[in-house]
Amino acid sequence: MKTVIMAGGKGTRITSVASDIPKPMIPIDGIPVLEREIQCLKNQGFDDLIITVGHLGHIISEYFGNGEKISPITGQPFGVHIEYYVENTPLGNAGALFRLKDKLTEKFLLLNADVVFDIDFHRMVKYHEDKGGLVTIFTHPNDHPYDSSLIVTDSDTKAVRHWIEKSEKRPEFYQNRVNAGIHVISPAILDINVDSPQIDLDKQLLKPLAGTGKMFAYDSPEYVKDMGTPDRYKAVCKDFQDGVIKAKNLRQKQKAIFLDRDGTINKYVGFLRKPDEFELIEGTAQAIKKINNSEYLAIVITNQPVIARGEVTWKELERIHQKMETLLGEEGAYLNGIYFCPHHPDKGYAGEVPELKVDCECHKPKPGLLLKAAKDFHIDLSQSWMIGDRDSDIKAGKAAGCRTALIGTQKYDQDLTANSLQNAINKIYAMTGGNTYA
Repeated sequence: MKTVIMAGGKGTRITSVASDIPKPMIPIDGIPVLEREIQCLKNQGFDDLIITVGHLGHIISEYFGNGEKISPITGQPFGVHIEYYVENTPLGNAGALFRLKDKLTEKFLLLNADVVFDIDFHRMVKYHEDKGGLVTIFTHPNDHPYDSSLIVTDSDTKAVRHWIEKSEKRPEFYQNRVNAGIHVISPAILDINVDSPQIDLDKQLLKPLAGTGKMFAYDSPEYVKDMGTPDRYKAVCKDFQDGVIKAKNLRQKQKAIFLDRDGTINKYVGFLRKPDEFELIEGTAQAIKKINNSEYLAIVITNQPVIARGEVTWKELERIHQKMETLLGEEGAYLNGIYFCPHHPDKGYAGEVPELKVDCECHKPKPGLLLKAAKDFHIDLSQSWMIGDRDSDIKAGKAAGCRTALIGTQKYDQDLTANSLQNAINKIYAMTGGNTYA
């Protein structure tokens, strides 16, 4: 399987760090960013590379050669096969793909050369194969969704429904998911006719696939960050030194803090049925932001029987969750996942949905949702926590093998008791010595 690495940009925003070398050759802890990318790929067997070069591209080709050279930094062979495509005139960030069409006869990885990452590519490629689409894009939440391009997906299939560019007007509430610039692409996407001299990957190839059922989002908490500004460069250097980048790879066991929704994140109003009723509890965003800056993932686990009872539609619940993500994002916090149970075992409600009136395995106090999240994110449940305000939260956490924290005063055999989510997070970190990266 080939990997195409786009390394032709000038990197004008980071010239204060290095102006005499291409941006992909700027070192992270002494080793060029592009070399770290190649190491990650080679270690997983992705060793057939095409690198597109432009500005100062000779520095890249002289450093790596055809991939058989010895690294002057590590003293180890690069251990890959490299071909180059030289853009003598700018072709846009996708133009070279059409010039390489004869070489791209099977699905291929497409990466940017100035991104710092450590991800499990085999996992992403399998996801692409399972979905059977033309394109799979790597997506993740960030701490500034309000000024980022956004990817809106179907909650079940993860098919991309909408692609909202940064410059476009966004809805009042939205999913916090952005494109990280890593793709698995089937060659059929190159069969379209594009007659412009420069081709934009996002605007001309990917965005038109939104809503067609042919493009899917691979959502992952793994580390992918652009280091294209001096501030971002400093941040990724610190993350590397702190061990964050390697720890986030899904080949490594993850830790999570599972969060109940109503009464834990937002004010309890009984069965919440409308976005207008959703209001964050004071301090919630700060607590979740602290999780984001630590070794833990932040994942919501919530019962939503209002779906089965016919009191809230799937669309309405989606909008409620979009409001939750929007409010958190406005304060620099985000969720890695939202898992909900739509079932309810008791019958007799007007407007109920019969197929959802079942005794399922995902309704807390059963641990089904936690077990599903653990599978999706390779989570070590014994090193994770469940925080909620009811006995069902504590029972679900314990059934899954997690430690538990109750927000309230009751005694349900929880491991600790707190008066707020913020207080619970502080106590957990004090108890475990939770590693924070900020």
